Amino acid sequence: MIGGKALTIPVKGIYFDQIKSGEKLEEYRLVTPYWMKRLDNRDYFAVVLTRGYPKAGGIEGETRLTRKWNGYIIKRITHPHFGPDAMMVFAIDVSHPHERRG
Repeated sequence: MIGGKALTIPVKGIYFDQIKSGEKLEEYRLVTPYWMKRLDNRDYFAVVLTRGYPKAGGIEGETRLTRKWNGYIIKRITHPHFGPDAMMVFAIDVSHPHERRG
């Protein structure tokens, strides 16, 4: 799907900064019916990560990062954000900046 939609994901500032620096390569979302509907059998042209909910969509590189859509995998992780138990998550690849054409 060329020229389709971007998947927009608001993230906490600490995770935004880690993705921007290249330290964090995946963004996690719990496997829920909501995220299944947003991700299963969908093809996006990009992933747009925002630092919280910026006004007017944010400023690229400051409050918004656009990444290449490389899909996701489902895996079990333990993460402080989700509590002490291992959880099934969508691990969305956010490792590569989106290359603008034109």
